[in-house]
Amino acid sequence: MTRAKRQGAEATAPRSLGADLRAIRKGRRLTLTDMAEALDRSVGWVSQVERDISTPSISDLRRMAEILDVPVSLLFGEATVTPEERGYVVRAGARRAMGSAANGLTEELLSPDLTDSFEVIHSTFAAYSGLEAPVMRETQEVGFVISGRLNLKIAERSFTVCPGDSFRIRGEYYTWDNPYDTPAVVVWVISPPVY
Repeated sequence: MTRAKRQGAEATAPRSLGADLRAIRKGRRLTLTDMAEALDRSVGWVSQVERDISTPSISDLRRMAEILDVPVSLLFGEATVTPEERGYVVRAGARRAMGSAANGLTEELLSPDLTDSFEVIHSTFAAYSGLEAPVMRETQEVGFVISGRLNLKIAERSFTVCPGDSFRIRGEYYTWDNPYDTPAVVVWVISPPVY
């Protein structure tokens, strides 16, 4: 199979645990060797898991989630979807939970899987919640505010964003807080995927 045909097949392949693990690992800039060493497993075994040839145990999945800093539920979670919709459509009631729900932030994956060069996330920032310490990710991110208001500090610049507003973060330190009475809902496009 030529490289172009392989890439085309990968683009249309349905979501799999192995594909998601590979995408998350690469998003974290970890090599197969890094992952294998952290798991105390062979590179070959990790490669087989990512290609869906070998099946990891529950304890392996818990350890992988810990290493990749994702909730273990992300690795288990996939709602029932028809073969026609798999890889194309995510129904509102079938979104996969992302992140840890820490600091009042609840996130769901809007993308069908994690195998693209970007991910789309639905974030709900609870009323009176906030991020205490600045964070920085080596990503490019664009957020679009659906409802509520959110205070952002990006690279020492402060903003309040409201419904219909959008913003961008490019590998910069940022914080957020929602000191308001209502939750804020934001849709994010993040590249490369971080979950």
